[in-house]
Amino acid sequence: MSEFRISADGLLRLATSGILADQIAEQIGHRVSPAEHRSWSRSLAVLGQDLVDAGLSQVEVLVEYQLPLTSKRVDVVLAGVHPTTAEDSYVVVELKQWSYAEAYEDSDRLVLVEHAKGPRLHPGVQVGDYCEYLTDFLGVLGDRRNPVRGAAYLHNAMDRDVNDLFARRPTEHSRIFTKQRRGQFLDYLRTHLAPAPGAAAADRFLTSYVRPSKHLLSYAAQELKERSHFTLLDEQRLAYELVLHAVERARSADRKSVVVVSGGPGSGKSVIALSVLGELARQNRAVMHATGSRSFTQTLRRYAGRGSTRLKNLFGYFNSFMSAERNGFDVLICDEAHRIRETSVNRFTPKAKRDKARPQIDELIAAARVPVFLLDEHQVVKPGELGSVEVISRYAEQLGLDVEVVSLHDQFRCGGSEAYEQWVLDLLGLDGGKPSVWHGDGRFDLRLAESPKEMEAFLATKQAAGETARMSAGYCWPWSEPRPDESLVPDVQIGGWARPWNVKSDRSVGEAPGSAYWATDPNGFGQVGCVYTAQGFEYEWSGVMIGPDLVARDGRLVTQRSESKDPAFRSRKALSDVEADRLIRNTYKVLMTRGMRGTMLYSTDPETREWLASLVRVRRGLETVYESAGSH
Repeated sequence: MSEFRISADGLLRLATSGILADQIAEQIGHRVSPAEHRSWSRSLAVLGQDLVDAGLSQVEVLVEYQLPLTSKRVDVVLAGVHPTTAEDSYVVVELKQWSYAEAYEDSDRLVLVEHAKGPRLHPGVQVGDYCEYLTDFLGVLGDRRNPVRGAAYLHNAMDRDVNDLFARRPTEHSRIFTKQRRGQFLDYLRTHLAPAPGAAAADRFLTSYVRPSKHLLSYAAQELKERSHFTLLDEQRLAYELVLHAVERARSADRKSVVVVSGGPGSGKSVIALSVLGELARQNRAVMHATGSRSFTQTLRRYAGRGSTRLKNLFGYFNSFMSAERNGFDVLICDEAHRIRETSVNRFTPKAKRDKARPQIDELIAAARVPVFLLDEHQVVKPGELGSVEVISRYAEQLGLDVEVVSLHDQFRCGGSEAYEQWVLDLLGLDGGKPSVWHGDGRFDLRLAESPKEMEAFLATKQAAGETARMSAGYCWPWSEPRPDESLVPDVQIGGWARPWNVKSDRSVGEAPGSAYWATDPNGFGQVGCVYTAQGFEYEWSGVMIGPDLVARDGRLVTQRSESKDPAFRSRKALSDVEADRLIRNTYKVLMTRGMRGTMLYSTDPETREWLASLVRVRRGLETVYESAGSH
């Protein structure tokens, strides 16, 4: 159990005795900042008193409840019995210590808060998104009408100091209460919760099965044509709203600005990109999506642009804007912007154009009134890729443009396990940490294989059960062209086991799909994917073969550049050893963070296998109960 669970009168008792915050910190088991500690002590004491004063002392309080399949935590979920239907009833409460807030540039979804830097999400929008997300993912809520209510409680604020917040019309998922409206808050709680024990309702809430995350590509076409199929939470929603606000500002105030969104794998960058693209396309704005990845763009054209040339044409490449009209687009969404290159020219570019080449970042910023960049600096895997928050922000500021930066901190892949993402960073030496032992966190399934055969057999059972599974590897084996008889060469040879790489070209070879569709076509199982094919995609189960380019020696992983078969790594003049080291580590980070439910690792090096075995000692297995594949 990761949340802190207690009855309302117990909550008040602990708060009064001054030990509540310490007990929460001990229960949820993650590092707690002094500000968080203070917030719990103050806000939860107020809530506990209110619940008891409302006669709801037996309601169950779930503090710091972690939303399914994410690392996002909700301040409080109240669980109890509905006073009129006698059914389970749940109220999400977002606690705010704000004493002053006002609308951000007349927006009803963004606010400025005293002593806080930059715009924040309106608390009603924030809690409303939590309610929607819970209803989508928790099986216990899915079949019921209005099972969850939501409110933001600004228990330090007077109405006059947060008056702008009331301009947004409330729903049953987004009510706002202040200190001045405490009486209304108590009435609201009594409307949805009876003075009866809530423990059983909390049990059912916490043990509910979870619906698997929607595959972005499966819903991409609907996302563009209809409405959002994905609920954006907190910083994701903030980024989305900032872009839409910047578009409106660019139109009304003739003010160009740049939005940069950074986040790790699984933080939701591509969901934000498609949500913004869909909304602006439906508004008939001039908008385009671009990447530096052939696989990713082609797959988006195939899935998101299905049945519509207009939609297909929304997707392009970073090098498509060399001659674009300045500010010709309202918005240009640059996804996977860490893959931005120095220039857009290549060996096929006419010399006259090559000689006049501008920086690619300049072309992308110039093309739209609101250029948007989504990136993860740890996913740079190819020489010459240079997109970073610093590079983009500095360039934009030199041009005199406003820059909004949003950092995504939450994890929406890997079962929502931040612990696993950090373990990977530490393992690979990418974040200053040291390799540590993985004991499991109940959210993500990490396993080791003794052989590629064992890995493939395990993944095959998942694939057969209707889940998606793929094998991938570092670029340590040659990559042959298909044979004349249209069969693939089994280049990835490990002992007596051998499988081909994914198809090199876009054209399918036999049953094997073209490279752009390896991750999404069921026939992609059976070929080994490389990082260039896997990057940007996700599947439920990921098997990663660590080749001889990354081995464990003396208690840490070291790279062996000479073992790489990637042509881009041949020239030490073009790529230094330091840079090659970073790219190899980044490559494995990308591969190890594709799995939504679990990852299986195998190393070709016996010493590395032994070292990994010392680091993967699972005590706490997977606790998330997924809805079975056949029932959705």
